[in-house]
Amino acid sequence: MRSARRSSVGRRRTVLAATGLVAVLALTATACNGSDDGKASGQAGAGASQAADDGGKIHIPDDIADKLKEHGIDVDKWQNGGWKDWDKDKWLSEAKDFVNPVIQGLWKPERMKSAKEANKTLSTKDAAADQGVSDPEPQPVRAVAEKTPYHRNAAPVGKVFFDSPEGAMVCSGTVIKDVNHPGKSNLVWTAGHCVHAGKNGGWYRNIAFVPSYNDLGKPESELANATTSEVAPYGTWWANWASTSNEWIQGGSETGGAGAAYDYAVLHVKPESGAKSLEETVGAALDVDFSAPSATEVATMGAWGYPAAPPFNGLKMFKCLDRPGRLSLSSSLPTMYRIGCTMTGGSSGGGWFRVVNGKTELVSNTSIGPTNNTWLAGPQLGQEAQALYQNMSKTYGGR
Repeated sequence: MRSARRSSVGRRRTVLAATGLVAVLALTATACNGSDDGKASGQAGAGASQAADDGGKIHIPDDIADKLKEHGIDVDKWQNGGWKDWDKDKWLSEAKDFVNPVIQGLWKPERMKSAKEANKTLSTKDAAADQGVSDPEPQPVRAVAEKTPYHRNAAPVGKVFFDSPEGAMVCSGTVIKDVNHPGKSNLVWTAGHCVHAGKNGGWYRNIAFVPSYNDLGKPESELANATTSEVAPYGTWWANWASTSNEWIQGGSETGGAGAAYDYAVLHVKPESGAKSLEETVGAALDVDFSAPSATEVATMGAWGYPAAPPFNGLKMFKCLDRPGRLSLSSSLPTMYRIGCTMTGGSSGGGWFRVVNGKTELVSNTSIGPTNNTWLAGPQLGQEAQALYQNMSKTYGGR
């Protein structure tokens, strides 16, 4: 009975998410690739690897198991706390090294709530760097709380949880369509820095996605003893494959760095339990727009996410809408989109949407922002991002 209800609700959500954004956009004038073998971007499939869970048993491909063994990692001990060892020599970094065995019940409500924001911030000086293509800094746009329940009023956004050397962390992500598996997508779009630490680190661990987290937007006082179903109404989905750009792996830093313009990632996920796809379970998924439209061609973009740094607490979904401008961090890097927005860390990886021919599409994701939280910037999604997505869909989507 519950499955049938979710399906019908999901279909309704698809319509409401699109028409709702159109309405808001209309009323708003201005208002966080490469390849498996580590070759340069432009080739399909940067940073894609497997860490599947099948029937509760860890299954790791021979090449990955050999890589773990090479680094002195005992896979059998991983689930018993071995993942907490962040020795630099054992912190797997290369594109093909990702491994993420399911640890049943790890992401309990209290652990989710305690996860800290994963944000990338620029100093005022860095943010002002102008290579001749940056537009004036936008005016701050106050983040507005999304209407509840989220599954009826918002795009299929959720929270991405993971473990880092600093502890449990959180970002945001969006359920996206899988063109090679229509209606049965298991793909989630987020930021590269939500899955990989960049040039001075490696893949994060225990990466999981929770769609429509705290769907009813309950305040902290009502979530003290919340059940898993209250905070994760559609379950917890573990990343068994992940892909991010080689530019992020090789150049990403605490302030975005040379990887900021390529700070995106795609997750392929599976539920801790159950057999239905993510799209079937939540009832919605969005197309991704890889045309990389110029900021001057777009009237309004909207960013959605779960900001967790003060004054927010990460429990509720917020949004900002603004006319995008251009941000250039270097003349050698692609220009990024920038909008005014007061969302803080935790919103990283959250989708940026625009309406194309009456349909809501994901066009970017939150990547970086200034220390005073007045704006957000996200990468343009062009050919490199599309190649990464296509490789994930074709190679891993049906698994």
